[in-house]
Amino acid sequence: MVEKFLKRSSWTDIVISLIFVLFGALLIAKPNETLGAISIILGIVFIAMGVLKLVEYYTSETKEDYLLTIALIAVIFGVIVIFASDAILSLFRIILGIWIIAAGVMDFQTALVWKQVKSPYWTASVLFSLLMMLAGIIILINKDIVLTTMGIIIVIYGILDIIDRIIFMKKIDNYMKD
Repeated sequence: MVEKFLKRSSWTDIVISLIFVLFGALLIAKPNETLGAISIILGIVFIAMGVLKLVEYYTSETKEDYLLTIALIAVIFGVIVIFASDAILSLFRIILGIWIIAAGVMDFQTALVWKQVKSPYWTASVLFSLLMMLAGIIILINKDIVLTTMGIIIVIYGILDIIDRIIFMKKIDNYMKD
């Protein structure tokens, strides 16, 4: 049961990493267009959520004030996202850097488990996790990082995470037997 859960969550992680690779490739190929598209899409999503909450507020029999508040905040935030893509880039860079560092730390912990079960793949997992953490730190500390460079780092992160997940899935059977 635990084995199935771990394998299923690894497949989910692989899909997420593939999305990161695709997003990174878009940043490499068309950095400004990608950033603009992300801002517009996110803005529209927030505005749509706000409008839906507003409709819910006016169509419900009991008028819940929190729905009106959520609706207005979502619409305002959506407009800000659409028109402030530079600020969004900074926020996105921070969130992405933290995400990649956290993923590297989790992969590092997994590598230590592989070392305990004397797996020959633990050194590769340690190396991949350290590279992932380094990529996250670079994204966090370098404010002037070019979108293309960010795209390259995201692609590298995605590929390293996919490799790490495949190694994990191949070795989970051995780990579960011990």
